[in-house]
Amino acid sequence: MVKSGYGDYDLFEGCGQAPTETNMEHVMSLDLIIKSGQVWTASGPRQTDVGVLNGKIVALGKLDLSAKEVIDADGLDVLPGAIDTQVHFREPGLEHKENLESGTRSAVMGGITGVFEMPNTKPGTTTMEAMEDKMARAAHSSWCEYAFYVGAAGDNVEQLATLENLPGVCGVKVFMGSSTGSLLVSDDETLARVLASGRRRVAIHAEDEARLIARKEHALTGDPSTHPVWRDTETAILATKRILRLAKEAHRRIHVLHVTTSDEVDMLAAHKDLVTAEVTPQHLTLHAPDCYERLGTHAQMNPPIRENSHRIGLWRGVEEGVFDLLGSDHAPHTLEEKAQTYPNTPSGMTGVQTILPVMLRHVAEGRMTMERLIDMICTGPARVFGLVGKGRIARGFDADFSIINRHAQHKFTRDQVCSRSGWSPFEDEVFPSWPVMTIIRGNIVMREGKLAEAPLGESLRFFETEQVNN
Repeated sequence: MVKSGYGDYDLFEGCGQAPTETNMEHVMSLDLIIKSGQVWTASGPRQTDVGVLNGKIVALGKLDLSAKEVIDADGLDVLPGAIDTQVHFREPGLEHKENLESGTRSAVMGGITGVFEMPNTKPGTTTMEAMEDKMARAAHSSWCEYAFYVGAAGDNVEQLATLENLPGVCGVKVFMGSSTGSLLVSDDETLARVLASGRRRVAIHAEDEARLIARKEHALTGDPSTHPVWRDTETAILATKRILRLAKEAHRRIHVLHVTTSDEVDMLAAHKDLVTAEVTPQHLTLHAPDCYERLGTHAQMNPPIRENSHRIGLWRGVEEGVFDLLGSDHAPHTLEEKAQTYPNTPSGMTGVQTILPVMLRHVAEGRMTMERLIDMICTGPARVFGLVGKGRIARGFDADFSIINRHAQHKFTRDQVCSRSGWSPFEDEVFPSWPVMTIIRGNIVMREGKLAEAPLGESLRFFETEQVNN
């Protein structure tokens, strides 16, 4: 504990400029103090205060300083800012489903401080011009911080090494299956060229396109429960085997998204030198055939929700540390589109607003610890992708916080859904924990379900792109 004329505070590890025993005397007032919460610091949970100045965490401990704003967090949990590393916000070209404003508004209403957005828009985010357009759109409309994937395509392979280093780019995304147009990269030759172009981690949608085409007859008209029959486990396993082999040959880091089978857990565990992996809340929560009987096409997504045996296997991957991250795969479609007859219905569901509540319920029910949740949705994204200033409550880090009421008993109803699509697979469910405040760089952007006056989102920063562009 360090003493100053303005109170006591702990010197926690961190980076950047923060008050010290010698310079704290110059700090007459802070911008924000979060008082008396259970703060999940780099050293574990502590009942303490957090001081914020100029968007950075500057002190932790008992703080007697004045501040422009003081938040009483007694009885609340203060987490590092949560980041959803897989969302589809549909802008440009598909704004009737979602846009950057509504998607990021959904995020902050669910306690999310940052998102990684996918490239399958119209046009796809495959060129420098498309990326610059998306960044310009986000700068004026985003409620949370953001980064964008560049989509790998057959006609941009040679440019990927340059595109992946643009500011605000989180990496390259490869669709091995379940995409259209130039974003579909299904053959080994092109995949190998993609992996040879650039150095940053490549995110993978691992479904084998040839097998999907060959098995389309298994998708029975009007029966969404046949979705995981058509897109069977071998469809995922075959693609994951292929990309693991190609990544090893190329010595390229990859990140396998939305894993759905217990078989893949074992495969990924054997390649952790090159591979990180992600799982979704819905694959950890829902299972076939129950979800299709209850939700119909609202449970339809790619890769699909599978039988409970695979859900159990995915939880084993969480417990054993095979999975590095959680991503919602927020992929909205309108109610009208989902009301069509299967299989002429689009795959995808909303999730960025509910990723934290769903996983916090698993914490409450003893399926995972709070420490593991924080590791997968707060610390993990910063570690895996090299984010600057994110992922921890420590001196010198950005003042991003997801503040949670773990005694909420909150019923989530359709009228609370912020997505333009207007629905959620978790409607009318009661959650024992609920995000009550979202703070980004010291700015309160959501408090008790109410938004700030205007969006203040900025692009996320990455160590690798900063080195190239500075």
